[in-house]
Amino acid sequence: MSNIINRDTIGDMARRAATKYGDKTAIIFRDLKLSFYDLERESRRFANLMTRYGIKKGDRVAIYAYNSHYYPISMIGLAKIGAIQVPINYMLNAEEIAYIINHSGSRIFIVEDILYPIIAKDQNKFSTVEKWGFIPLGDSSVPDGFFNLISEMETMPYDEPQVEVSAEDVVQIPYTSGTESKPKGAMLSHRALMSQYHSCIFDGQYDTYDVSLHALPLFHCAQLHCFLMPYLYIGATNVIMHKADPLEMIKLIEKYQITHMFAPPTVWIGILNHPEFKNYNHASLKKAAYGASIMPVEIIKQLSVTFRNLKLWNYYGQTEMGPVATILKPEDQLLKPGSAGKPVLNVETRLMDDDGKFVPVGTVGEIVHRSGHVMTGYLNDPEKTKEAFQFGWFHSGDLGRFDSDGYLYVVDRKKDMIKTGGENVASREVEEVLYQYPGIEELAVIGLPDPKWIEIVAAVVVPKKGASLDEKEIINYCKSNLAGFKCPKKIFIADQLPKNPSGKILKRELKEAYGAS
Repeated sequence: MSNIINRDTIGDMARRAATKYGDKTAIIFRDLKLSFYDLERESRRFANLMTRYGIKKGDRVAIYAYNSHYYPISMIGLAKIGAIQVPINYMLNAEEIAYIINHSGSRIFIVEDILYPIIAKDQNKFSTVEKWGFIPLGDSSVPDGFFNLISEMETMPYDEPQVEVSAEDVVQIPYTSGTESKPKGAMLSHRALMSQYHSCIFDGQYDTYDVSLHALPLFHCAQLHCFLMPYLYIGATNVIMHKADPLEMIKLIEKYQITHMFAPPTVWIGILNHPEFKNYNHASLKKAAYGASIMPVEIIKQLSVTFRNLKLWNYYGQTEMGPVATILKPEDQLLKPGSAGKPVLNVETRLMDDDGKFVPVGTVGEIVHRSGHVMTGYLNDPEKTKEAFQFGWFHSGDLGRFDSDGYLYVVDRKKDMIKTGGENVASREVEEVLYQYPGIEELAVIGLPDPKWIEIVAAVVVPKKGASLDEKEIINYCKSNLAGFKCPKKIFIADQLPKNPSGKILKRELKEAYGAS
């Protein structure tokens, strides 16, 4: 018997929205329009299909796809039966994907047709997969051994699944690189995500009458959980793009009178500098959000001038926070440049030293949080979970300081995380690959500022005695062993690396030495 009468889960959220907003358009994807009623109905169909294929409460289903309406449908549908969505970064290679699938224990793996060639030759590596699903958004035929998600859903009933689901049940496990060579699965519960939606709606000033454009990948918790799902919660209309393209974004702003959109600084810069930008009407855009990197002040000024009466929000957080922790609001963009803002509605943020003591205003410490947003823990990793929750707080791994007005400034990454084009890259992972390259004696991977990517992956390498290293060959080697976004864009060959007396490489000095190169 279901406990539907008094629960508050993501599946219930969608049903309530359908009841309240009915025929209002919830999602636009290409030529398809789904009302809130349609979204609820299709989510039930997805849930019932998964049940038919043996998926039960707690089971994992992975989705490997570009953006479409199937992302929220699968999220909501799995929520209704107490199952768990595992979103897959489509920029990973087959080996990296196989690790996530097997580590998560995903029983069903749903693949979009355009991405199938990436994993086609390596299906034997996905040892936990029992059934393969296919999303034929193009003209591709369904491969042998796959079920057609679209046609199979059409045969399913619209009945609401009767499953006992708790707010504390895990509903999604996104994987984050963190600072280790292997990614970690952050277990996000219904409670965590619903709490996160409340914070975003309140501090982001979302409105039922907004029309929000979703161009960034939905496998990212930012686009999915900071924007799409909260906007579905309050009955707003959402335009989903298959992939981010500046020109297409410009066109859609005019076509659908978009009022709100999110993008990292790199994408905003691409839009502003696009030669076709001036040929389209963008007066409808009143709200804009950015994250992943600090927005240059000059770009903030340019956006304010270009888009009349535009309000900007900067979102800061991490996957484990669902993901938002702090927001810099419109009125503070130029008053507090470079700031991550203040904690959102349901978050408490402090700065802590290595002994678990809070540091005073102006002093750098590790950014820690208490919140209903926080993940349950890392899947199958009690040691890392314990480390993340030391002293009764969630430890972000970032270093920051508060000013006298209570605004947070992120000043460094505690464990050498590089954020390039909105993607997280663990320097250690890249270093481990490079150390396998013949002729390298020692090396250090660092993040360097870049006008396009905000930050790029770079490597400083010292050759073995008598060895001759070629920068292009090293980069090509990385491309064969890493996802594209993780590969160094610059290789510097040095005679030696700066070190402290204990032998630790001084990456800060390397950043200073090569930052202008």
